[in-house]
Amino acid sequence: MVHFDETGLYVTGKRMWLHSASTPQLTHYACHDQRGATATKAIGSLPAFGGRAIHDGFSSYWQYDCAHGLCNAHHLRELLFAHEQGQRTWAGQMQALLVEIKRAVDSAKAHPQTAALPATQVAAYEQRYVAIVQAGLEEERHDPPPPSGQRGRKKQHKSKNLLDRLAKYQAETLAFMQDFAVPFDNNLAERDLRMMKVKQKVSGCFRTTTGAHAFCRIRSYISTMKKQGHNVITALQSVFSGTPLVPDVPG
Repeated sequence: MVHFDETGLYVTGKRMWLHSASTPQLTHYACHDQRGATATKAIGSLPAFGGRAIHDGFSSYWQYDCAHGLCNAHHLRELLFAHEQGQRTWAGQMQALLVEIKRAVDSAKAHPQTAALPATQVAAYEQRYVAIVQAGLEEERHDPPPPSGQRGRKKQHKSKNLLDRLAKYQAETLAFMQDFAVPFDNNLAERDLRMMKVKQKVSGCFRTTTGAHAFCRIRSYISTMKKQGHNVITALQSVFSGTPLVPDVPG
């Protein structure tokens, strides 16, 4: 189970992207001038990955044949907007359902021997999920986007884009209730990216590409050692002394 995410950073005044791959024990950062498939291929983690990738649904992740899991924290934020700002009834219903399932999973996790919700409960939740999607499609059909005044294909409402994603990736959205090892959200990756936002607020941008790559390598090591309970100063001292502490890599 690896969490993947990306965020913008600036190098020599130009926008680049910081890509992260995270587990509770390991962190890897890499910067690239692109956000999508070209970057993930160059970095190399995803093309060789055979587990389950947790992410926010960005299109480039779907080209890989590994299992996937979607971030439902993202879904809840989008559903809240669609319900409150777009007046979409289906969005409020889906939001309530996802929260209900999460609470059921959290309650079931209190029993260590339990690895998934009972099959009958899973089937009931899936049935309600499908019903909300169908109701949403009908609701969206009756409220098409206003004319744009431009030729070509008309843009959909953002709420319709969200609904299409939930319909297409139902299994990836609900994976957390059928396998408790799958998280509800991608918060681990978001926490690991937070330091880049702090970095940009403090120092603005990197002055060289070499410096940006060095930063990613150093921060990967620091974050990993912190996760594994090592003192960061001691770990860095070991690097400069020529006998670096080597992170444990779970098998």
